[in-house]
Amino acid sequence: MEPFTVHTGVAAPLRRTDVDTDQIIPVRFLTHSSRTGFADKLFHDWREEPDFVLNDPAYADATVLVAGRDFGTGSSREYAVWALQNYGFRAVIAPRFGDIFRGNALTNGLLTVTLPAETVERIWSVLDHDPRRPVTIDLIERQVHAGPVTASFYLDDNTRWRLLEGLDHIDLTLTHAETITGYEHRRRPALPSTTQLVL
Repeated sequence: MEPFTVHTGVAAPLRRTDVDTDQIIPVRFLTHSSRTGFADKLFHDWREEPDFVLNDPAYADATVLVAGRDFGTGSSREYAVWALQNYGFRAVIAPRFGDIFRGNALTNGLLTVTLPAETVERIWSVLDHDPRRPVTIDLIERQVHAGPVTASFYLDDNTRWRLLEGLDHIDLTLTHAETITGYEHRRRPALPSTTQLVL
C-alpha cells in the first residue's frame, strides 16, 4: 500500500449528499473480485449527465473528492473504495461518512477526512472560483489547505501511523513473519500424525 503523508492535487467538488455505495459503483458492475478495472464504473449512472462534475475537463485528473454529508452509506462493498482509487482519488473530504465505507477506505489506503459542513462549503467556494486550485491534505499535521482555507481534522493515532507507513492489515501481520515462522516450526512436531495402514 502506498504511504500517505502529504498529498496535493486537483479537487473535484461533488455537491451531493447521501451518496450511497450503489451510486459510487452500481451493483451490476460487481462481476469480479479483483481490485482493479473499476475506474470507468465510478459514478457510472451520474456520468451520463453532461454537467456531472467528473465530466468537466477541469477535474479530469482530480485526486481529491470533496463531497457532501453522508458519503458512502449503504451496502458494505469494498468495490466503492476500489473504484475511487482506480479513478485516481487518494482522499475524500466530507462532513460525515458511512461507518463501514470509512472503515473500508482507511483499510485500503483511501484517506477519509471529516470536516464540518461549513468548512466543506468554503472549500467548494474556493473551487468554484478556481477549479485548478490545488488542495493539500497533510496527514502528518492532520490539516487540509485549500486556498485561504486551513482546517484541522481528527484521525486516530493508530490509523494515522498505519497510513503514514503504508501498511495494510496483511502488511501488519507480515511484520511478525519471523515469529509466525518460528511458531509453525515448533508446532509441527507436536501435531498428531497418521501412519500408513498396511494391509
